Amino acid sequence: MMNFLDFWHAHAPIMSILIPAFTAFILVILGNPGAGSLSHDWRQPWRRGISLVSAVLGLATAISYLLHANTGAIQVYQLSEWTAPFGIVLVLDRLSALMLVLTYVLATPLIWFASKQWDARGRYFHAMSHFLLMGLCGAFLTGDLFNLFVFFEILLMASYVLLLHGQGRARFQLGIHYVTINLLASALFLIGLGMIYGSVGSLNMADVNRLLPLLEPDQHKLAVAGGLLLFVVFAIKAAILPVGFWLPKTYAVATTPVAAFFTIMTKVGIYAILRVNGTVFNDDFAQTILSNCLLLVGLITTLYGAIGAIGAERLRRFVGFMVLSSVGTIIIALSLMTQDAWSAGLYYMVHSTIIAASLYLLCGWITSQRGEYKDHIKVAPKMKQNTVISVCFFVIALMMAGLPPFSGFLGKVLILQTTATSSYQILIIVIVLVTSLLSILAFTRVGLILFWRATTPENNPNEKAFDEYAKIPEIAPPRNDLTIYLFLIGLSLYVVCAPQILNYMQKTTAQLNDALLYQQHILKTDENKEVISVQPFDPAYIPETKYGGENNDANAHFIPYMISPKTLEGEHISPYKQQQIQDQKNTIDHQIDDDQLKPMEP
Repeated sequence: MMNFLDFWHAHAPIMSILIPAFTAFILVILGNPGAGSLSHDWRQPWRRGISLVSAVLGLATAISYLLHANTGAIQVYQLSEWTAPFGIVLVLDRLSALMLVLTYVLATPLIWFASKQWDARGRYFHAMSHFLLMGLCGAFLTGDLFNLFVFFEILLMASYVLLLHGQGRARFQLGIHYVTINLLASALFLIGLGMIYGSVGSLNMADVNRLLPLLEPDQHKLAVAGGLLLFVVFAIKAAILPVGFWLPKTYAVATTPVAAFFTIMTKVGIYAILRVNGTVFNDDFAQTILSNCLLLVGLITTLYGAIGAIGAERLRRFVGFMVLSSVGTIIIALSLMTQDAWSAGLYYMVHSTIIAASLYLLCGWITSQRGEYKDHIKVAPKMKQNTVISVCFFVIALMMAGLPPFSGFLGKVLILQTTATSSYQILIIVIVLVTSLLSILAFTRVGLILFWRATTPENNPNEKAFDEYAKIPEIAPPRNDLTIYLFLIGLSLYVVCAPQILNYMQKTTAQLNDALLYQQHILKTDENKEVISVQPFDPAYIPETKYGGENNDANAHFIPYMISPKTLEGEHISPYKQQQIQDQKNTIDHQIDDDQLKPMEP
């Protein structure tokens, strides 16, 4: 048992990627008939069971990571034992552990909810959900910019399929728009990576942060320009204006569990802004540009989202605009560039993710109760579950608009408190308060139309409306209401445990701002305490090709027999290795059998 635990802890970071990856692979191997056959396919219970067990295991793993990260330790996992910056590294710190827990706290109830009914409306729902989880976990754990791009592509490809889950013309049309926008973002991502690699010579986050101050002015500006181009990409992912107009319509056509699941997608962009533009490019030049950009777009996004919510004609688009508004509020907190502001922003981010998912689930419940009116914000006959739905809507409205005593109110108050050192304090306070007021008006408008002005159902059996109303179910869709209750209870506990959670958030942002600590855990040093990196170039820093990266090679004296003298004397053989060759040549009496050696290079 101890050996298993030791193995688990030694390979901890990679497990959050392998669990959903293997689950998705198994689910694909199980096969999938047409969408119309899923409800009575004998493999469907197996798919649901495997998917749910994997999600629960992922949640338990994420919580164990959080407990480990809460000790202040930063765990670095080197794939194939290649040290950074030459190899791929996964980094488990406070921020990545927080994001993993948030991901699985959201995903596990949603997979449980979808397993009752929604997963049968399209093929490969569970497989794509776990591919999405794999991409999310990888993006939160990677310590390398290029692998951040790779995991972005994995989660995006899964999201393309999930967006089309349930099929339909509207989903197909908006799916094309969604794919096009993200393909453009991916192209910009690669261009930005090329600019950074061309100027810095590395894509490891810790290494880029270390090398930035050492660059020549022109190279430094090129690297910062590449970082700002990445910011544009992350802004698209986070749906920050002016590149976030796609979100309300796109999320509106997704099925209920998918739309709720997608609320974590915008937080990937916010995480990337924090990690890359806030930690990697943390010099004064880059931070000044970033701070001004973030504040402007944050104010515009939060205000636009609230105004758009007031004019929304459909409930799902209304939620999309509220998601935009909450993203803008988080970006305002990030723009202040202080640890307290960032910790307040992280606290509000967790709240906004869960409450937005709850509201999307409520949209599904309301749609099931309104017949042909669906989620249109129009006066319709009174819903059969009007009382319980209205209570849920009222509680969610209070939480999302930021009214006391809920976590949304606490998050906004904490953000406003951190504006004391900002020269734009008055502007920020006014915009945030106006946005909250507009959000209240938007929720009031929707509530009045859906509940207060609801008409009496038709009671004449001879009328068509009577038959239509009779078809409306008496209860909520399976597990829909229970999932909402679960999220609301979780948010209630979130505000009750606010002191402990805020303490964790403050330690998280302190660790995030300690670039030297990040470097010390990821980058290795030589015998002279110099960081082993790719710049400035030194042949001695070339990693050994022997398994495990060991420097001592008992067979170094065979090297001259296998390569040409020109290569042997060139820069590809480090001085350390050349010394090894010479020492072994002087001390080892060996006989060379030419038949056992590879042909010499020409």
